[in-house]
Amino acid sequence: MILRISLILLALLAIANTRSVKNYETSKRELEEYIRDKKKDIDPRFRPHYHLAPPVGWMNDPNGFSFVMGEFHLFYQYYPYDSVWGPMHWGHASSPDLVHWKELPTALIPEDEQCFSGSAVGDSNTMVLMYTAHSATDTRPYYNETQYLAFSTDGVNFDKHRGNPVLARAPNGSPDFRDPKVWGRGRYWYVVIGSKTDDERGRVLLYRSTDLLNWEFLSVLAESDGDLGYMWECPDFFELDGKWVLLMSPQGVEEKGDRYKNVYQNGYIIGDFNYETHEFVPEVEFQEMDYGHDFYAAQTLEKEGRRYAVAWFNMWNVTHHEAEDGWAGMMTTVREMRLFNNRILMKPVETTVNLRQEPKLEGQLYLNEVVEFGQAVELFIDADLDQKIELHLDGRSGALSKVWLRWDPQVGKVVVDRGDGDVRQVEWEPIGSRTWRILLDASSLELFCGEGEVVFSSRVFPLGGWRLTNLSPQPVNMLSYSLRRSVAD
Repeated sequence: MILRISLILLALLAIANTRSVKNYETSKRELEEYIRDKKKDIDPRFRPHYHLAPPVGWMNDPNGFSFVMGEFHLFYQYYPYDSVWGPMHWGHASSPDLVHWKELPTALIPEDEQCFSGSAVGDSNTMVLMYTAHSATDTRPYYNETQYLAFSTDGVNFDKHRGNPVLARAPNGSPDFRDPKVWGRGRYWYVVIGSKTDDERGRVLLYRSTDLLNWEFLSVLAESDGDLGYMWECPDFFELDGKWVLLMSPQGVEEKGDRYKNVYQNGYIIGDFNYETHEFVPEVEFQEMDYGHDFYAAQTLEKEGRRYAVAWFNMWNVTHHEAEDGWAGMMTTVREMRLFNNRILMKPVETTVNLRQEPKLEGQLYLNEVVEFGQAVELFIDADLDQKIELHLDGRSGALSKVWLRWDPQVGKVVVDRGDGDVRQVEWEPIGSRTWRILLDASSLELFCGEGEVVFSSRVFPLGGWRLTNLSPQPVNMLSYSLRRSVAD
């Protein structure tokens, strides 16, 4: 049961209104005017049709993924003034169904602090954001991170709590202390926060509170043994199909064969948790959540017994081709999660089917046969898994990047290859369906294998719509749907 936001808390948070509201409101109004004018300069060639992207400027981590006031909300790390990372704001969108997204005014703008990642909780009357305030200091390491609150009574306009910070430091004083994810149970609020040890090992900290204002440190929920990175960002902690899942994004994990090939990783540990002892006991070691090139900082929510996830559909320290067009970054489709045989399965949220348009295209593709599509399409591919499969995807008018999808029964791996050695691959053992479901947007590819036991999310940049060539030594069965727009263009 999620706790209701108390009237006492509202009164305490409302103290925020005694600060210089006029200057802050003026800044927000000027920002929205800037965004409205800047949109006219955006080149739409790679703008997604059904993935959430920033109206202008830069986007990274999803924040505040929640269901509050009768709608789904998704906030995100946002820098509106350039298509590169800068002083962090919180962008904001809402949705009735996790597919159709409406752009809302920027929720948080930085003042003395940058507004780093966090989460949202609330009820029918109030939404509270808990986020990391990243502030500069005069001494090494020249920054510090604390936890702030902001609140809203309409789900659109947010005020920061005058009494911030509500959590001022990690137990060991580490300046890396960020990305709070809050949930409620019984009479308590709980939060997990990413941090690191004194000897540079990532870990996740657990706290609880009765009022969101005063927090008690409970335990180090989990930490790296030295092989799983120097910092654990963007933690999430939840129960799924009878087990507990610690989801996080470790930085500094060394590449091992096919695994951990991205700059930073996103994955999870499965185990058991006891609310009395505050102890998490890992049972299954760290696994990557998505095997593609561009997936980071996933965050989840639970609604009516279903657990949904969304992630930043980009990666650090790579070329962002859309940046020259006035924007950079987008979100993955929302996926529904379930646990099977100690592995998270992910499929696109059910309402994705509402984007399909008629007529559909169905038939067999033979060797070297080509078919062309628009920018937004859903494909189902069926073939004999005892034989090789190879599909080539590029643009109808060329491409800034191309991709090959392969299956080799001799090694039992699915491969997503963007050329020049930029390969991601993983073993796949179908547990039911043997179909590939592929979601293509103007600059992205998401591949869901079978029941979602293997998923790849990778940015690809075709020009003028998609072109598919079957390079397999066998015919493949294909079903496709054009998808309608569900986000602002």
